[in-house]
Amino acid sequence: MTKIVILTGAGISAESGLGTFRDVDGLWTRYDLNDVATPEGFARNPALVMEFYNARRRNAAEAAPNPAHLALARLEAALPPGAVRIVTQNVDDLHERAGSRAVWHMHGQLARARCAACGADWAAPPVMRAEDPCPACGAPATRPDIVWFGEMPYYMDEIWEALRSADLFVAIGTSGNVYPAAAFVQDASRAGAETLELNLEPSETVSDFDRVRHGPASGIVPVWVEECLNELTRG
Repeated sequence: MTKIVILTGAGISAESGLGTFRDVDGLWTRYDLNDVATPEGFARNPALVMEFYNARRRNAAEAAPNPAHLALARLEAALPPGAVRIVTQNVDDLHERAGSRAVWHMHGQLARARCAACGADWAAPPVMRAEDPCPACGAPATRPDIVWFGEMPYYMDEIWEALRSADLFVAIGTSGNVYPAAAFVQDASRAGAETLELNLEPSETVSDFDRVRHGPASGIVPVWVEECLNELTRG
């Protein structure tokens, strides 16, 4: 069975109206990342951090999956269980809403809350406050279930194992400048996988890929999925 590992970044959700770190007038530009995306920032001003993520949660809830998300869900549905694994740097749920099931959110999810005291996690309400009690232990220690700068991404052991056994590694909508995800192409390549970049423009790791295609994700991803399914069917 062919195994495909797909890494997705902000570029795949940008066409659904969700901003990237580099948007000129996006949500990120109105906040200092040191204030809203680090444990230290949360400790200094938890109310500001909650305001930021409550706004992002509203923004994500109003967005809809685009053709790139839908194409990846179609690819997973057409192949045997376990053949396709999506590793996403995105904290929105557009992959799941498009129909994908095999998704690892390495940077957490906007739709989840976590207790800073006991580690329990639960579905986030539309508006969260740091003093909200944990449903498991009761501590007033609620935080977004988001991996901030300086924290360890989720599912790393599972991701490394998937990369080592992949036949094809595909990076979609990623800048190639955030580690450890930026190193995934090299790890997959060393393990023998073919590698493909699908991105709006060349990433910082473009030279590490066997093949590249550049353009809007909503255009090039559905075309690649169709070609991939045709090739696998013939094979």
